[in-house]
Formats: sequence, structure tokens, C-alpha cells
Amino acid sequence: MIGFVEGIIEYIDVDKVVVNNNGVGYNVFMPASQIDTLNVDETVRVFTYLNVREDAMQLFGFLTRDDLEVFKLLITVNGIGPKGGLAVLSTITTDDLRVAVISEDAKAISKAPGIGAKTAQKVIIELKDKLNLEDVLEPKLDANFQVNDNNSMSEAVMALVALGYSQADAYRAVKSIDNIEELDVENVIKMALKKIY
Repeated sequence: MIGFVEGIIEYIDVDKVVVNNNGVGYNVFMPASQIDTLNVDETVRVFTYLNVREDAMQLFGFLTRDDLEVFKLLITVNGIGPKGGLAVLSTITTDDLRVAVISEDAKAISKAPGIGAKTAQKVIIELKDKLNLEDVLEPKLDANFQVNDNNSMSEAVMALVALGYSQADAYRAVKSIDNIEELDVENVIKMALKKIY
């Protein structure tokens, strides 16, 4: 119903912000990790999910469409509602969640408040076929981001996996390399190998 809300941040709370859009203040629940990046009087566009219950209508918001799509997948998992999905995405990023699901790292998921080991396993089982590592490796299409045709990152991760490293370790090592777009695949692999050890 409401695809996004764009306006000025009037107020910031622990788990939500109030976005003023033409004189109407929208309470938008957001991951704590994203709230920390925002400031009062800043103009923001928040991609939203409207949760309708018998006793409440709540807006959940995210700074990117990708975060919103992952949130929508998360809340399809039995036992995780919107508040649980928000707790997970407050604890780990969407990219780290993809890596955790693909590498079956239940510990990383269960760090979220209210998410136990069994629920974390459910997340892995139910989302393993719906999330993929390529989404992490592709440059995010964002208004503020210049898209680059460099495939060094994905090729390096695949090479490290072929060498026997887990996808999670390979991804983390490659992601931590500065100025990766300026390097060829061979140098990315060499630098990533130093970071894995």
C-alpha cells in the first residue's frame, strides 16, 4: 500500500523514526543499525512494509529496497514476525544474513534478541533456496552509487571456495579489501588469502 515515505526526520527513537511528509508524521520502525546513521532534520527516503493487525497498523522501513525484500522473506519464516525480522536486521546486515544462511551459520542469526537456535535453524532451512550469494557480490543499484562492471569480487570468492574455503570466509576476506575495483582477480585472491589466515 505504501511503497516508501520521503520526508524530513522529525524525531529519532530507539526503534523508530518519525518522518514528516508534507505535514504528516509517519512512525516508521527501522533496524537500529540504520537508525544510527540518521540525523534529525535530514531528508530521507524509507522503503516501507505496512503490517496490519486487528489492533494495530505499523510501518516498517529500510534505507534500501534490498533490505526491504530480505525483511519480507524473513517474516515468511514460521515464528518470525515483523518485530523479529527487525531484530535480526538490527543485529546483522542483509549481506551478512545471506552469508549466514548460505554457510548455515545459525550462531550469527541467533545473536538477534528473541531469536533462539531453533528459530535460526528455521531461517536457514526456509531461506536457503531464496537467498543467494551472488546478490551480495553484485554492486548495489542505488541513486548514490556508481555501478562498476568489475567482476573481481565474485570471481575471487568463487576461486577461494574452489580452494576449499567456506563461502562465508571467502566473502568476508574479499569484502574487507580496500579499492577492490582497481585490482585484478589474481591480486584480489592474493590479498584475500592473507586476510583468511
